[in-house]
Amino acid sequence: MMRSRCRTAICRLLAVALCVGILAPAVAGAETSAVAPVNSADGVALKGYDSVAYFTTGAPTPGVDGYTLRWKGVTYRFASAENRARFNADPERYAPQYGGYCAYAMSINRIADIDPARWTIVDGKLYLNNNLLSQALWSVSTRGKIGSADRHWAVFPKTAEAE
Repeated sequence: MMRSRCRTAICRLLAVALCVGILAPAVAGAETSAVAPVNSADGVALKGYDSVAYFTTGAPTPGVDGYTLRWKGVTYRFASAENRARFNADPERYAPQYGGYCAYAMSINRIADIDPARWTIVDGKLYLNNNLLSQALWSVSTRGKIGSADRHWAVFPKTAEAE
Protein backbone atom coordinates (compact mmCIF):
# COMPACT_ATOMS: atom_id res chain seq x y z
CA MET A 1 0.00 0.00 0.00
CA MET A 2 2.81 2.40 0.93
CA ARG A 3 4.69 1.58 -2.26
CA SER A 4 1.55 2.37 -4.30
CA ARG A 5 1.21 5.80 -2.64
CA CYS A 6 4.87 6.57 -3.28
CA ARG A 7 4.49 5.66 -6.94
CA THR A 8 1.39 7.83 -7.20
CA ALA A 9 3.18 10.76 -5.56
CA ILE A 10 6.20 10.34 -7.83
CA CYS A 11 3.95 10.15 -10.90
CA ARG A 12 2.18 13.33 -9.85
CA LEU A 13 5.47 15.15 -9.30
CA LEU A 14 6.72 14.02 -12.69
CA ALA A 15 3.47 15.14 -14.31
CA VAL A 16 3.80 18.59 -12.72
CA ALA A 17 7.43 18.85 -13.80
CA LEU A 18 6.47 17.83 -17.32
CA CYS A 19 3.63 20.35 -17.36
CA VAL A 20 5.93 23.14 -16.26
CA GLY A 21 8.46 22.12 -18.89
CA ILE A 22 5.86 22.15 -21.65
CA LEU A 23 4.19 25.37 -20.53
CA ALA A 24 7.44 27.29 -20.04
CA PRO A 25 7.96 28.06 -23.76
CA ALA A 26 4.43 29.48 -24.06
CA VAL A 27 4.85 31.72 -21.05
CA ALA A 28 8.62 32.34 -21.08
CA GLY A 29 8.38 34.32 -24.28
CA ALA A 30 5.52 36.28 -22.83
CA GLU A 31 5.95 40.00 -22.86
CA THR A 32 6.43 42.00 -19.70
CA SER A 33 6.37 45.37 -21.47
CA ALA A 34 3.18 47.25 -22.30
CA VAL A 35 0.66 45.39 -24.44
CA ALA A 36 -2.36 46.43 -26.43
CA PRO A 37 -5.46 46.49 -24.22
CA VAL A 38 -7.13 44.01 -26.59
CA ASN A 39 -5.31 41.04 -28.08
CA SER A 40 -5.69 41.22 -31.84
CA ALA A 41 -4.05 40.21 -35.08
CA ASP A 42 -4.31 42.66 -37.97
CA GLY A 43 -6.87 44.61 -35.92
CA VAL A 44 -9.20 41.62 -35.45
CA ALA A 45 -9.99 40.39 -31.94
CA LEU A 46 -10.32 36.76 -30.89
CA LYS A 47 -8.62 35.54 -34.05
CA GLY A 48 -11.90 36.29 -35.83
CA TYR A 49 -14.07 34.12 -33.58
CA ASP A 50 -17.53 35.18 -32.43
CA SER A 51 -17.38 35.95 -28.69
CA VAL A 52 -21.17 35.77 -28.32
CA ALA A 53 -21.29 32.24 -29.76
CA TYR A 54 -19.39 30.88 -26.75
CA PHE A 55 -22.42 31.88 -24.68
CA THR A 56 -25.22 31.06 -27.13
CA THR A 57 -24.02 27.86 -28.81
CA GLY A 58 -21.40 26.77 -26.29
CA ALA A 59 -18.76 26.37 -28.96
CA PRO A 60 -16.04 28.44 -30.61
CA THR A 61 -17.52 29.71 -33.86
CA PRO A 62 -15.68 31.68 -36.52
CA GLY A 63 -17.16 35.07 -37.28
CA VAL A 64 -17.67 36.34 -40.81
CA ASP A 65 -16.67 39.58 -42.51
CA GLY A 66 -20.33 40.50 -43.10
CA TYR A 67 -21.03 40.87 -39.36
CA THR A 68 -18.41 43.01 -37.69
CA LEU A 69 -18.30 45.67 -35.01
CA ARG A 70 -15.47 47.93 -33.91
CA TRP A 71 -15.01 48.19 -30.14
CA LYS A 72 -12.01 49.35 -28.08
CA GLY A 73 -9.99 49.94 -31.22
CA VAL A 74 -10.33 46.48 -32.75
CA THR A 75 -12.79 44.67 -34.97
CA TYR A 76 -14.91 41.84 -33.62
CA ARG A 77 -16.45 39.36 -36.04
CA PHE A 78 -19.73 37.54 -35.49
CA ALA A 79 -21.45 34.55 -37.00
CA SER A 80 -24.80 36.34 -37.27
CA ALA A 81 -26.48 39.73 -37.12
CA GLU A 82 -28.17 38.62 -33.88
CA ASN A 83 -24.83 37.94 -32.21
CA ARG A 84 -23.48 41.29 -33.38
CA ALA A 85 -26.56 43.01 -31.92
CA ARG A 86 -26.14 41.17 -28.59
CA PHE A 87 -22.50 42.25 -28.37
CA ASN A 88 -23.33 45.82 -29.36
CA ALA A 89 -25.99 46.01 -26.62
CA ASP A 90 -23.62 44.78 -23.87
CA PRO A 91 -20.00 44.38 -25.02
CA GLU A 92 -18.61 44.02 -21.48
CA ARG A 93 -20.78 40.94 -21.00
CA TYR A 94 -19.49 39.15 -24.09
CA ALA A 95 -15.91 40.38 -24.46
CA PRO A 96 -13.28 37.94 -23.18
CA GLN A 97 -11.55 38.74 -19.93
CA TYR A 98 -8.02 40.18 -19.84
CA GLY A 99 -8.36 41.72 -23.26
CA GLY A 100 -8.56 38.30 -24.87
CA TYR A 101 -5.13 37.19 -23.64
CA CYS A 102 -4.52 33.82 -21.98
CA ALA A 103 -6.24 33.73 -18.59
CA TYR A 104 -3.80 31.24 -17.10
CA ALA A 105 -0.79 33.32 -18.16
CA MET A 106 -2.38 36.43 -16.64
CA SER A 107 -2.91 34.54 -13.38
CA ILE A 108 0.89 34.22 -13.16
CA ASN A 109 1.42 37.83 -14.32
CA ARG A 110 2.37 36.99 -17.90
CA ILE A 111 0.94 37.64 -21.34
CA ALA A 112 0.33 34.88 -23.86
CA ASP A 113 -1.76 34.52 -26.99
CA ILE A 114 -4.87 32.32 -27.06
CA ASP A 115 -6.28 29.35 -28.87
CA PRO A 116 -10.01 30.05 -29.43
CA ALA A 117 -10.73 26.35 -28.80
CA ARG A 118 -9.41 26.63 -25.21
CA TRP A 119 -12.09 28.47 -23.29
CA THR A 120 -14.45 28.42 -20.35
CA ILE A 121 -17.26 30.55 -19.00
CA VAL A 122 -17.20 31.19 -15.25
CA ASP A 123 -19.88 33.30 -13.58
CA GLY A 124 -21.01 34.59 -16.96
CA LYS A 125 -17.52 35.68 -18.10
CA LEU A 126 -15.49 34.30 -20.99
CA TYR A 127 -11.92 33.17 -20.28
CA LEU A 128 -9.57 31.99 -23.02
CA ASN A 129 -6.32 30.06 -22.73
CA ASN A 130 -3.23 29.42 -24.81
CA ASN A 131 -3.25 25.64 -25.15
CA LEU A 132 -4.50 22.40 -23.65
CA LEU A 133 -1.98 22.51 -20.83
CA SER A 134 -2.71 26.08 -19.78
CA GLN A 135 -6.42 25.22 -19.93
CA ALA A 136 -5.81 22.28 -17.60
CA LEU A 137 -3.74 24.36 -15.19
CA TRP A 138 -6.38 27.11 -15.31
CA SER A 139 -9.09 24.62 -14.38
CA VAL A 140 -7.35 23.77 -11.09
CA SER A 141 -8.51 26.30 -8.50
CA THR A 142 -10.12 28.47 -11.16
CA ARG A 143 -11.60 31.01 -8.75
CA GLY A 144 -8.22 31.57 -7.13
CA LYS A 145 -6.62 32.03 -10.53
CA ILE A 146 -9.36 34.48 -11.54
CA GLY A 147 -8.63 36.56 -8.43
CA SER A 148 -4.91 36.54 -9.21
CA ALA A 149 -5.45 37.32 -12.90
CA ASP A 150 -7.88 40.14 -12.06
CA ARG A 151 -5.27 41.76 -9.81
CA HIS A 152 -2.49 41.38 -12.39
CA TRP A 153 -4.61 42.64 -15.31
CA ALA A 154 -5.66 45.75 -13.38
CA VAL A 155 -2.04 46.91 -13.16
CA PHE A 156 -0.47 45.23 -16.20
CA PRO A 157 1.02 47.94 -18.46
CA LYS A 158 -1.09 48.62 -21.53
CA THR A 159 -0.53 50.81 -24.55
CA ALA A 160 -3.03 53.51 -25.49
CA GLU A 161 -6.16 52.21 -27.24
CA ALA A 162 -6.38 52.73 -30.98
CA GLU A 163 -9.17 54.95 -32.18
